[in-house]
Amino acid sequence: MRLNAMVHVGLALAAVLLQAGCSRDRGATQEAAAPEKTAGARGGGSGAARTAKPPANTVTLPEGTPLVVRTTVALSTNAQETGQTFTAHLEQPLVHGGREIAPKGVEVEGKIVEADKGGRVKDRASLAIQLTRLHTASGRVVEISTSAITREAKATKGKDAAKIGIGSGVGAAIGAIAGGGNGAAIGAAAGAGAGTGVALTTRGDPAVTPSETVLNFALRAPVTVAESR
Repeated sequence: MRLNAMVHVGLALAAVLLQAGCSRDRGATQEAAAPEKTAGARGGGSGAARTAKPPANTVTLPEGTPLVVRTTVALSTNAQETGQTFTAHLEQPLVHGGREIAPKGVEVEGKIVEADKGGRVKDRASLAIQLTRLHTASGRVVEISTSAITREAKATKGKDAAKIGIGSGVGAAIGAIAGGGNGAAIGAAAGAGAGTGVALTTRGDPAVTPSETVLNFALRAPVTVAESR
């Protein structure tokens, strides 16, 4: 009887120990599964990041890269002031490394670097322009710096001489009527002085870059252009 009781007690104790061991095993399994679940969540986030839009490619245009443009409006020292802006269009596509950076016809922007109306008689008017922005094939606008192109007005010496000559002729005619030969000489001198005065108070022709003029610029510094993949 006593032996049977001891056997029953031993079996009960073994069952309790076995149940406790199983509980610990289940707890450890759950604890191990939790980090895996968290890691899986983190992995899902990484996957989402991987599906995000990739970074854009870039192309660097070196200094000296040519840009051929066609003006869309006339630029003149009579109409424009230093600092004003203007627009033009690419006359030729801008290609680098076999890739088209900007197609023919896209808009470019520029500014008036200098609009000098000129002095009297000797100094001629001059107009200097350069490009400042480029519209790329992807629709981006890139800041650029190019060489400047300067246009000067035509010389007006012939016109000035004609004005002085006309003044001399008119003065001589008036002098001849008033006092004969001596009067003609005095009148001619006076008329010449008057003609010179007219020339000195009249500006020469303006410097003009007509509409539809093809101009060749070049980059003064490298510029990096971003292109979508």
